[in-house]
Amino acid sequence: MSKSFFDFDDDDFGMSISGNMAVDSEGNFMMRMSDNMAMDMDTGDIHFISGWSDDEDD
Repeated sequence: MSKSFFDFDDDDFGMSISGNMAVDSEGNFMMRMSDNMAMDMDTGDIHFISGWSDDEDD
């Protein structure tokens, strides 16, 4: 099941597409680094996000 989160650095939303990959509202791919950090796959920048837990029950 996909989970959504808010990207504080870009002021947009993202949605997980797998356990460690996501896509934001602009179509940029992101890789999960921790529950509250993700890396933009195009630029390599680290973004602070609202939360992206790897728990299946969330």
